[in-house]
Amino acid sequence: MARGASRGAGGPAGAGALRSAALAGDRPFALAAGDRKRLRKRVEQAVKRARRAGGSGGGVLAALTVAAAREVDPAAVVFASRRPGDPWFCTEQPDRDRAAVAALGCVVELRASGPERFEEVAARWRALAAAALCDGADARGAGLIATGGFAFAAEGGDSPHWSGYAPASLQVPELALARTGEDVALTVAVLAQADDTVEDLLARIDERVGSLVSQPLPLLDPDPVGRYRVAASAPAEHYEAAVGRAVERIRAGALEKIVLAREVHVHAPAAHDAAAVYGILRDSFPSCFCFCAGRGDAAFVAASPELLIRRDGMRASTLALAGSTRRSADPSVDDHLGEQLLGSGKDRAEQAIVARRIERALRPHSVWVAAADEPVIVKMANIQHLATPIRAQLARPVGAVRLAGLLHPTPAVGGEPFETAEPLIPALEGLDRGWYAGPVGWTDTNEDGEFCVALRCALLRGTLARCYAGVGVVRDSDPAAELAETDIKLGALLPVLTG
Repeated sequence: MARGASRGAGGPAGAGALRSAALAGDRPFALAAGDRKRLRKRVEQAVKRARRAGGSGGGVLAALTVAAAREVDPAAVVFASRRPGDPWFCTEQPDRDRAAVAALGCVVELRASGPERFEEVAARWRALAAAALCDGADARGAGLIATGGFAFAAEGGDSPHWSGYAPASLQVPELALARTGEDVALTVAVLAQADDTVEDLLARIDERVGSLVSQPLPLLDPDPVGRYRVAASAPAEHYEAAVGRAVERIRAGALEKIVLAREVHVHAPAAHDAAAVYGILRDSFPSCFCFCAGRGDAAFVAASPELLIRRDGMRASTLALAGSTRRSADPSVDDHLGEQLLGSGKDRAEQAIVARRIERALRPHSVWVAAADEPVIVKMANIQHLATPIRAQLARPVGAVRLAGLLHPTPAVGGEPFETAEPLIPALEGLDRGWYAGPVGWTDTNEDGEFCVALRCALLRGTLARCYAGVGVVRDSDPAAELAETDIKLGALLPVLTG
């Protein structure tokens, strides 16, 4: 369906209607009378369809999208308005036209596990979206969406600390806010079942919208009472030995590359504040994909440098990212470090493995795939990487979730060939990656969307934060140097989490 098109009851609500929609009165997020009328029509039709389907349809989504005040900070609203037990989701890339998506609550969750989890979730979302009564997506992330993520492994996230983060989990939120540039859109949604009444569903939306508040994200406590304690889940020697064993396998010809990760724990004197952590990450890493996925009493936060897939109509784009070095406060030293990285045979080879695999995965589904001839340096606040942008023109509609499944895991987080690396990774690491190194993001009713790779991340639960960082191991890898590289990558989050 084309952008800006309307679906379902209630008449067209394209870009002009969206801009003219007003949020009423003293309650900054209350729906205006005309918007309420459109919403009622959609809910009435959704209930009728659900009743015709009986218990076999799984419900019908009804949603409405209106303009919100330009000064609204989507993430701040979601953090301030969430209730105990609410799932929530925020993602933004400030340097990219202030792009932000934030979601609160859940009307339906799409879960799956196993090797076909991407296909299963994509199919269920496609069916729900096709039957939904909603506005068209005028801007990226605006309108009815599903947000969430996928574990690195087909059955990943089995450990108790990953409770709530299923191997595949996309949620359709009750409320979503999307910002592009200066424009902000609010979307409300319900899932109508056969035994629902129109009045109950509308009351549910009214109550939820009325509870929204807008206030700045909190700051971290500058002077916490008590001490922080940082400890790796396994000794450094264990990680170096794992790298050494991987190098032996590679030199024996078993595989070209394998990515091995470490887990480091931060024990805080008080519960980690996910909202404050998120605020610092988006301010400190504006070019990264900063996200927070909250489930139950846990929050998974990250400032990831790596785009897995962005799908916009028949266009797809991604980034082959591999090879890294530190930053320096001295510009000349910083540039020299970047030049050394560009000239590193080991890092260039590692990066080329990633780019080749991505191109190979996209080519059967594309009219053409174009990659830069040479990698470029991408600089983050504390690290710089080799990166190759890759674009594709799709030959037929393939949704963002399916594309994410086709690409995941790239050799930047898995290995090459992955069939060989897959059983070695948990055996050598000795940890449950959960959503670390998995795709996290959103998709809309057009099946457009954006998923990044969950890197530079931490799982926050109470006073414990589990931080993750990994490196690509190739035949010339040195165990001590790879350990040091994980320390550089952990430097994105450890200073934030340790006060």
